[in-house]
Amino acid sequence: MKEELIEILFQYREAFGCDNELLGAIKGHEVDIMLNMEKLHHYLDGSVFELITYCNEVKSLLNMKSTNRHMLRWQIAIQEYIGNMTIVHKARNIHKNVDGFTHSWCTLIPELELAYKTSIHASTGKTPERLENGWNPKLPVDTLNKDSVDIHPAALSVKLLPDKVRHHANQSMNDAFEYAKQKWDKSHKTPEFKVGDLILVSTLNLNNIKGQKKLKDSFAGPFFMKALHGTNAVQVEISGELENKHPTFLVSLVKNYTSSDKELFPLRNETHLEVPPLDQSEEKKSIERLERRQT
Repeated sequence: MKEELIEILFQYREAFGCDNELLGAIKGHEVDIMLNMEKLHHYLDGSVFELITYCNEVKSLLNMKSTNRHMLRWQIAIQEYIGNMTIVHKARNIHKNVDGFTHSWCTLIPELELAYKTSIHASTGKTPERLENGWNPKLPVDTLNKDSVDIHPAALSVKLLPDKVRHHANQSMNDAFEYAKQKWDKSHKTPEFKVGDLILVSTLNLNNIKGQKKLKDSFAGPFFMKALHGTNAVQVEISGELENKHPTFLVSLVKNYTSSDKELFPLRNETHLEVPPLDQSEEKKSIERLERRQT
């Protein structure tokens, strides 16, 4: 039993991550594995999960029987192999028979990598292969003679495989760009503020508000907007306990104020607001100066 197990492990040493030294240590160590040989061969000839079940049984026996450092290496190799094979098995089920592909999905990886590296990036206008290596690989655009009557199926599959892989690569990149654009548009909206609007200021970075920090409101206000500093910041006419704060806030820390509905909330008290004197334009200031001089 032990010799046959060593022979099987030697055949699968690359998959299990075992070297000759480890196999010799397992062979010399007294480990009694009470498994039926028919069951063992069934595991090794069956599916991936059956092989994982066999690996779990061997690992549990090694945990009980040995504390040797070589056994520890064997256990680590088994755990890594189980994780890798589980991922591979899941990927095979997902990508099996996609667009008529009956072969292993692993053969698509080189073609997919080549498709990504030779695709033009929108921001740079060049391919990653061009930026990394300085040149693009020469790819055969058309490897089949269209005028030919008889096309060998193997040649046809060789031609169609890169085309289908490139189509899937372009589709996945477009989906990724669209998803990123939607996320960006949701979180980065263009502010629609005007001078004189009522806005609320976030209290996220305000530490001088009275009362418990956990019970404070998320926004304070409303306050009148005094000026706009481009599209990224606004200047607010602050009053009350926040009057010592700097009046300029980022657009991400303010939002529009909506007055409450009296029909839905008849008992809600309305805040009395005093409109501060807003900065007048240079034209109005010059007219006022002329009027004062005339009088």
